[in-house]
Amino acid sequence: MAKVVVIYSGGMDSFTVLHHAVQQGHEVYALSFNYGQRHVRELDVAAAVCLQLDIPHKVVDITAINSLLAGSSLTSDIDIPEGHYAEASMQSTVVPNRNMILLSLAIGYAVSIGAEAVYYGAHSGDHAIYPDCRPEFVEKMNAVSLIANYEPIRIEVPYLRNDKAEILADGLRMNLDYSQTWTCYNGRDKACGKCGACVERLEAFAANQVTDPLPYES
Repeated sequence: MAKVVVIYSGGMDSFTVLHHAVQQGHEVYALSFNYGQRHVRELDVAAAVCLQLDIPHKVVDITAINSLLAGSSLTSDIDIPEGHYAEASMQSTVVPNRNMILLSLAIGYAVSIGAEAVYYGAHSGDHAIYPDCRPEFVEKMNAVSLIANYEPIRIEVPYLRNDKAEILADGLRMNLDYSQTWTCYNGRDKACGKCGACVERLEAFAANQVTDPLPYES
C-alpha cells in the first residue's frame, strides 16, 4: 500500500481525486490550505469528509502570503465575476502562483511522512484560465519534484485531460455523494449558481443527467 498526499480543497474535483486515491488502495493523507479564500466553508466540508473516512487531515493556514499575492477576487475585496470559465473576466479568480506554492508545501509534507506521490485535481476545464492547471505546468513541476529532494515525489493528476462532466461521471461510478462538497466561490449559505465555479458544476451535473444535491440561491 503506497502512502500518498492528496491536496484536498473540499471541492468536487479534489473530492473525486481523494476517493480515486482511496479506491486505488493507497494510504491517503489529506492536506488542505486556508489561503484566505472567501469560500472557506469548503474547508469545513473537507474536514467532515476526512473524519467520516478516517483519513488523516491537516489544514494549513497560509493566509500570510496574501500580503504578497494581491489582486485575486477569491482573496481580495473584488467582486466575484459571474459567467463561464471561458470568459476573460474569470481571470480575476487567478491567485498568483497558487498551485506551485501549494504543491511545494505538499511535496515537503510528502517527504516528511515518507509518501511517494502528491495528488491534485487540475482538469481540462481549468486550462483556459489557470496556467498552473495546464499539462505543461504539471509536467515541469513533476520533473522538478522528482529531483528536488533525496526522495523523488511524483505529482499525480488523474483528471488532467478530463473535463468536469467526466470527473463527475467517474465519481458517480464510485457512488460518491456530492452533497459533501462545496464549489461556489462565494462563501454564503447557499451556492450562488452564477459564478464560474457554479456554472461549470451545474453543467457537469446536467451533462450526466443528474440533479446537483447542493442548494442554490437561484
